[in-house]
Amino acid sequence: MILQTDAHARERGADEVSDHVGAYTSAQASALATLLAATAAAEKETSALEAELHAIAELTSTGCVDLDHLSPLHEIALSDLPSQLRDYVNDLLEG
Repeated sequence: MILQTDAHARERGADEVSDHVGAYTSAQASALATLLAATAAAEKETSALEAELHAIAELTSTGCVDLDHLSPLHEIALSDLPSQLRDYVNDLLEG
């Protein structure tokens, strides 16, 4: 669902990732974080972006996600984001 064209579907997909964080292997967690970071870098819908960033944060809490997995987040134009989301991105990139 994370790759759907519909923003609500992407948001639901990211929410589902957050709901099942404990079920992923380390390889799955890092792959999902990379996918979510790439999706977030291209995201135009604020609510979907927030859900994607939250899912990434949840995945990083597993200890299986490195900053390299989150490198697509550097592509996000922080000046275009509401301050809460800008802080979220900065926190993720600071590790």
